[in-house]
Amino acid sequence: MPNVHVISHPLVQHKLTLLRQVERSTQGFRRLVNEISMLLAYEVTRDLALEMTEIETPLTRMASPILAGKKLVFAPILRAGVGFLDGMLELVPAARVAHIGLYRDPATLQAVEYYFKAPPDVAERLVIVLDPMLATANSAVAAVDLLKARGCRAIRMVCLLAAPEGIAHFHTRHPEVPIWTAAIDSHLDAHGYIVPGLGDAGDRIFGTR
Repeated sequence: MPNVHVISHPLVQHKLTLLRQVERSTQGFRRLVNEISMLLAYEVTRDLALEMTEIETPLTRMASPILAGKKLVFAPILRAGVGFLDGMLELVPAARVAHIGLYRDPATLQAVEYYFKAPPDVAERLVIVLDPMLATANSAVAAVDLLKARGCRAIRMVCLLAAPEGIAHFHTRHPEVPIWTAAIDSHLDAHGYIVPGLGDAGDRIFGTR
């Protein structure tokens, strides 16, 4: 699929298999999400711009590369996206964080906004939206709508799993926003869940039902 990056790294795929297992404990699920999110952060930041700076090593001065421009903004979609955040911050601890509160109406499956808070200069930064599941993509579309309304133009989407229907819907609304995911599963069921999937990511991360 155009503008979709499936991360096929063996460690990502191995950990995703463990994550899918129904017997995985809340603690084990949370740990695996943290580990996979760190690996996905490595991939989604692979092409960040660098600039040269002068530094002093113990032996001599040298020109060495450093990240150029302002720091990233990670934008988890509450609540499941928060469980996806820690691994990203392990890799990029200086990143800013925006919180996007959306919940899925169980009757319509549409996203309903209840909270949004972002750094005041979010429009000047690369924003990486975090949501473990790109199912119907209603929440992801709404999140990017909110970010664009605040002037953001450099936006990327990261998820654990995606459904073909979700990708199609997301790129109908935001065709220029690239997606990084660990897998594209078969389809959505009648309730809007990804199949074969891994269940409700938020419930499994936080131990709720």
